[in-house]
Amino acid sequence: MTIKRKITIAIEKRKKDGVLITENVPIRARVVYNGGRVELFTGYRIDASKWDEAKEKVRNGCTNKLKQSSSEINTAIQELSTTIDRIFKEYELKNEVPSFELLKDEIKRYSDKQTISATEKNLFTAFDEFVKSSGKRNDWTTATYTKFNTVRSHLFSFKSNFQFTDINEKTLLDYVSFLRIEKQMRNSTIEKQISFVKWFLKWCKNNNYTITYNFEEFKPKLKETSKKIIFLTQEEIEQIKSTDLGTKSYLERVRDVLLFCCYTGLRYSDAFSLTRHDIKNDAIEFVTKKTNDMLRVELNKHSRAILEKYKDVPFEKGKALPVISNQKMNDYIKELGELAEINEPIRETYYVGNERIDEVKPKYEHLSTHVGRRTFICTALSLGIPVQVVMKWTGHSDYKSMKPYIDVADTIKANAMTKFDMI
Repeated sequence: MTIKRKITIAIEKRKKDGVLITENVPIRARVVYNGGRVELFTGYRIDASKWDEAKEKVRNGCTNKLKQSSSEINTAIQELSTTIDRIFKEYELKNEVPSFELLKDEIKRYSDKQTISATEKNLFTAFDEFVKSSGKRNDWTTATYTKFNTVRSHLFSFKSNFQFTDINEKTLLDYVSFLRIEKQMRNSTIEKQISFVKWFLKWCKNNNYTITYNFEEFKPKLKETSKKIIFLTQEEIEQIKSTDLGTKSYLERVRDVLLFCCYTGLRYSDAFSLTRHDIKNDAIEFVTKKTNDMLRVELNKHSRAILEKYKDVPFEKGKALPVISNQKMNDYIKELGELAEINEPIRETYYVGNERIDEVKPKYEHLSTHVGRRTFICTALSLGIPVQVVMKWTGHSDYKSMKPYIDVADTIKANAMTKFDMI
């Protein structure tokens, strides 16, 4: 038996004082069958200008007054249609035609606050919704999208048919073991991966997905050591400045960008995006890519000289510095460090499960774009610049994140005091 039916999705057309309402209009589903129709409210509203009548969905990139994205609304609408079809198919198998009231009851049974119960959903469908919604709402960078694509890949490799009903302590502990054994991750990396999964699950919970396990309390015991802060000393900065690059002239611009970060505290992403319009009144003013904070960093003679060097060099989009890709720059910084003989042995201690691993590598192998920011903070604090001032330059919002740098600065000061013994 086949039940002939038609499901259409449209915004409500209602007038007030003879004028058609076009803002925050309810989105309704209409089911026509058996000589009649059923009207259903989807639980979402949208402005008429943001609705694509031909495609029966919200236009891409649009949001409503509740900041619900087009991807979120369209996904919910599609799943409502899928649910209605599923109900009709169940009745077709029974050779029955549901009454209009019975259809409404069945849809209500399948739904939870106008969204399909998460137990009916594959976890990865929700994950894709999370990425689209959160990415657009929070203006994610390419790096953040890549980060969460990696998280999704790990989850899929662990359990390709992952359902929300699978989420419990045992499954999450098995996932930790999977990351450690199959992916050979350090404990510190596993800790980050779990935090990303919790971020996703928290979004699900806030969007009416049914998760019975209290995942927020899941805190696996993973041995870790405090992360060593790698920064350049003033002597090493001078070594880098005075190094003859020989035939490796391509390292000159990398060196300049690295030094600029050492003297301003900029992250790679902010140095990459810095334009000449951001340079105002002997300072740089910009909105950070990571936190969207507006920062003002005064120039000193070192950072000023680097900007002056490139002021007449044309770069795309009016950029102020010759910043290349992060991956390539990381490679070149290590090459520059090796050429400058930044060879101090650095011991790195970390855990994989319960196994402690100690590795000793020359310092240049630990260098990356972020070493510039760390160098700026450690140098500023060791010079006695108040931590509150440094935090205004770097955008740090609490002392907790600054404490490791303060400890390093205290060590630098203590070591410097021994020089008085030589007088």
